[in-house]
Amino acid sequence: MTVIFERALPYGDDVLALPVPDLDAAAGWYARHFAMVEVERRTEPKPTVIMERDRTRLGFSVNGGDSSQEGAAILVSDIHAARAEFESTGLKIGDLRVDERDGKRLQVFFVVAPDGLCYYFHQPIDG
Repeated sequence: MTVIFERALPYGDDVLALPVPDLDAAAGWYARHFAMVEVERRTEPKPTVIMERDRTRLGFSVNGGDSSQEGAAILVSDIHAARAEFESTGLKIGDLRVDERDGKRLQVFFVVAPDGLCYYFHQPIDG
């Protein structure tokens, strides 16, 4: 499988403690739709599961946080391949668009997971 996920940065404090109400439901959904694999599960200080794809990790925690205010920006190597892969799993994907950040143009799309977390998938546009 081609490496698609390059790096994940949180909107809030910690990309390894994104708030979810149910760890098992989160682990199943992210495995099915983002092709992530569970690599760690812990109970302290809060119940948490760590998922990984392409050496990029996201963590989900039952920590009382507001998932509608959280998520991650995920840098991908091929925005079109990521979009096609996610759509093939039945995900509804936001339209592709071009954003400008720090003087750079990025091709982007959004995915909102059932737990309310929002993901900003992006790839720099060369030139």
